[in-house]
Amino acid sequence: MSARPARPAGRRGPLAAVLFALVSVAGLVLALLPAQAAPADVHPSSVAGAQPAAAASANRARTAAAGTFRNPLNPGPDPFMTYFSGNYYLTTTQGDSIRMWRSPSLGTLLDAAPLTVWTDSDASRNQHIWAPEFYRFDGRWYLYYTADDGVDDHHRIYVLESDGDDPAGPYHFKAKLVPPNHTADFAIDPGVLQVNGRLYLAYSGINQYQHNGLNLAPMSNPYTVSGDAVALNAAGGCSEVREGPEFLYHGGRTWLTYSTCDTGKPDYQLWMMSLPDGADPMVPGNWAQTQGAVFSRADGNGVYGPGHHAFFRSPDGTEDWIVYHAKNTSTYTYDNRTTRAQKFTWNAEGSPNFGTPLAQGATQDLPSGDPGSGTYWINDDGRSSGAGSVTFAGGTWNSGTGCGVQCFWGDDHWLDQAGATATFTFAGTRIALLSVRDVGNGYADISIDGGAAQRVDYYGAVRTGEVVQYLSPRLASGQHTLQIRVTGTHDGSSSASFISVDRAEVFTD
Repeated sequence: MSARPARPAGRRGPLAAVLFALVSVAGLVLALLPAQAAPADVHPSSVAGAQPAAAASANRARTAAAGTFRNPLNPGPDPFMTYFSGNYYLTTTQGDSIRMWRSPSLGTLLDAAPLTVWTDSDASRNQHIWAPEFYRFDGRWYLYYTADDGVDDHHRIYVLESDGDDPAGPYHFKAKLVPPNHTADFAIDPGVLQVNGRLYLAYSGINQYQHNGLNLAPMSNPYTVSGDAVALNAAGGCSEVREGPEFLYHGGRTWLTYSTCDTGKPDYQLWMMSLPDGADPMVPGNWAQTQGAVFSRADGNGVYGPGHHAFFRSPDGTEDWIVYHAKNTSTYTYDNRTTRAQKFTWNAEGSPNFGTPLAQGATQDLPSGDPGSGTYWINDDGRSSGAGSVTFAGGTWNSGTGCGVQCFWGDDHWLDQAGATATFTFAGTRIALLSVRDVGNGYADISIDGGAAQRVDYYGAVRTGEVVQYLSPRLASGQHTLQIRVTGTHDGSSSASFISVDRAEVFTD
């Protein structure tokens, strides 16, 4: 049995915790945008230093932004998502509860308020709540997750049942899911295999191959394990883990995709096995191994550790999409894993082709049938895909391309001079600021429309680009300004007081 890497409590980094406290109405992080070629949705009038007239430009911004979005979709790791009855529903690991985000457009999941769909008073299972997934069977939703009593090795798998036909609940506790041959064993990352008219619990847990290895157990219904689990000897290019099993059904086969290696490493990645239609999934020899990773780090795009994923269909059912978490730092860390999505295709022989993970800030077309996001960006050099601009005053701001793939379009501005300001002008209902956190960053005071300032700490123990530093409250639709003021101060952990300005994402709906 290989050694299992230690995991921090809740698999949730300090960035998410800070932002949930900072913006309780949204509980949201964007951690976006490394360098990329100029997106096709740049409006002709949006050149460096341009300040378009509000009314006409707001209309143009909406036209330019309609049909596109930028990752990430959420601050959390371990995403699961589906589209149902006019909305996307997304869950990620939150640690202390199960929260769900709901939005009619993929592009506005970032702006959605979190719905707390489950908390638990049972001390045996109310901590380290990880990797929720939800499936619909016979008009009810079943929400699967893993939790423990505060001790990682006590993680077990549980299922909730909805009271009605709404993915957001309400839910009630239904059952603990334990194969008879693993009654006292560590188990995480539940998923449901549906094949040959039967259900199977797939999960990561102790077996003869790994401490976090792939296991399958039969189910007699969505909340009852009906037999012993079998282990799958899955390849993975590393010895640590095989986790996060997910399934696709296409081309006469069932495709089992899973994550390998330690999720804190930049080499966390997806591998794959497949099962012919009609074959018994409980016979390990029926699963054929695909050699090599099928989705892995893309250093040129600034994407590291892509994994722990799920699949969803576009609103009109014509496209297949993968949702996953990744980081934009190659440093070994569990922090700053953010949820992202991109479309994938199919190879001629029927296997999925996931392609290469896109840069966080890459502008993508929304899924087919998505009604549109109503968002646009403002870059630190003044360019914007909508009715936005930025100006700098009060000091000589540094600017350049040294941050490379950690920044949107590869550039940013930075300064540590007290009293210097950066002012964004925008037309919309909300704005988020994204830029570099680093060991030499300090405090900024941020205000909207001349109102009271809020102090924000730009320090980060690991240098990470395109972190959401600030998310404004919801505003009346119209023209607004946001001012960032450098304070010239920092906390005891930081070595300097720099503030980084890189990109703003504006919400117009």
